[in-house]
Amino acid sequence: MKSWVLFLVLLSACAAVQADHYRWVDADGKVNYSDQPPPANIKQVERIKSAGGKPGDAPLPYALQQAVTNFPVTLFVSECGDACSRARELLAKRGIPYTEMDATDPATQEELKKLTGGAIQVPVLKVGSDTTKGFEEGKWNTSLDAAGYPQTAVIAPRPPTKPPKPAAAPPPPAAVAPPAAAVPPAEQPATPSPPAEATQ
Repeated sequence: MKSWVLFLVLLSACAAVQADHYRWVDADGKVNYSDQPPPANIKQVERIKSAGGKPGDAPLPYALQQAVTNFPVTLFVSECGDACSRARELLAKRGIPYTEMDATDPATQEELKKLTGGAIQVPVLKVGSDTTKGFEEGKWNTSLDAAGYPQTAVIAPRPPTKPPKPAAAPPPPAAVAPPAAAVPPAEQPATPSPPAEATQ
């Protein structure tokens, strides 16, 4: 009997470890991770299996999954040349799943200003709530190490997650000109009547 109880306890523990996680981007562009499904109004949701990421992806090791859940990585970049290229290469070399934000997008620029104190600069690395401005490999590695990310890739590099683009606002309805008022035809001048003939 005790062996059955122990089996059930272990089965419950395994089920808890295998719980799914969810990743989504809210209306403000903030990336969220949770073991609970997102609000009903969120349209694009990525379900992360405990045994792995999206279907067909290599399984995420448990330690990496914990780091991704507790300290999600967001990279703010643009086509900024060598610095942005090296930033991407570092994350790929360490096999770190991350969300890439386009710093040329106006909504992303507003978020970037909040992180940098008003300046729009790239690259910027956000690990959980920790923000590192500019690419400096030593500082970036320190931030990633503190969050528990592996120093070398333990899974095949994955392309960065791109946040969903907001739906385009419908075009405003075309202005309809009011119907022209009916203009009465111009009055014709009265034709003068011929002069009456004088009677004899």
